[in-house]
Amino acid sequence: MPKIKNNAFIDSGEAVGIIAAQSIGEPGTQMTMRTFHYAGVAEQVPLGLPRLVELVDARKEPKTQLTDIYLDKDISKSRDKALEIANNIEFIKFGDVCKLFENFESQEIRIKIDMNLLKMKAIEIKELMGVIQLIFEKSVKIKSKDNKIIIKLDTTYQKLRKLSIKLASAPLKGVKGVTKANIIEDRKTGEYFIRVAGSNFSEIRKIKGVDFSRIYTNNVRELEKLLGIEAARMALYKELKQVMDLQGLTVDSRHIMLLADAQCARGFIEPVGRHGLSGRKSSVFARAAFEETVKHLVNASIEGEIDKLTGVTENIIIGQTINLGTGKVRLVMR
Repeated sequence: MPKIKNNAFIDSGEAVGIIAAQSIGEPGTQMTMRTFHYAGVAEQVPLGLPRLVELVDARKEPKTQLTDIYLDKDISKSRDKALEIANNIEFIKFGDVCKLFENFESQEIRIKIDMNLLKMKAIEIKELMGVIQLIFEKSVKIKSKDNKIIIKLDTTYQKLRKLSIKLASAPLKGVKGVTKANIIEDRKTGEYFIRVAGSNFSEIRKIKGVDFSRIYTNNVRELEKLLGIEAARMALYKELKQVMDLQGLTVDSRHIMLLADAQCARGFIEPVGRHGLSGRKSSVFARAAFEETVKHLVNASIEGEIDKLTGVTENIIIGQTINLGTGKVRLVMR
């Protein structure tokens, strides 16, 4: 068995939590605020402080969800196949490929089809007609010529408007919750993968040609739900590290790992703030020192809680030596 060098270990009594907090917190305050714009969808966005706050707060849904969909090895180097799968995944509504105009005077809904977009998204006119027939009654008169469709109705203005809105939002094809699919080439492997805005793992996995073992999303909560806490913990670490790396900040991986571990320690992802780690501390003083001071002190008084003064914060509050670093050493002299 190889000998492990002593410098691989951390010293006993080292304040790892505080060192991790300042190692992440200090560069975090120096970060530039970058706003998200869709032009950068090929990059991992949003960046900087807003993304860091999102991860530490364990938000249910990130502001910008992205999913990387890898393809089966035998088709991953074909751009045409990637385009075909991207068209099957991207969620397209009726209103995305057609313009709808309401004519209240003659009680008509006029539809102008964008033929170029229809061709690009591989949708046929008969699919559009199928959606129209699903929404409108059979007695309704439908005329179609070239790229125009006219639906003649005999109804109130209010119902006409409602039907027009319903038609515009009717789904044509794709996976719900997944929009704007982009095909990206991985320069290292020469493979093509699809990056989409949004995520819906349970539906994406049903699509033929998708390699589900390599799929990845920046929505850590969805990974937790589908693949379990260990996958979520690794994703949380990866996302936190990526935020730091993209800003050119060198933070030791172990500090980030400690934060990810602490957030996932109870078997689910929890935030760091008052509704998570800080609000769950065993010490009354430590909870009161963070947020909602009076509430914590009053509740502890009512319930008769005992503070064992084992942590750092509570010992500093009462002016006692902390049980870390040099404060951990006890010397006895005769």
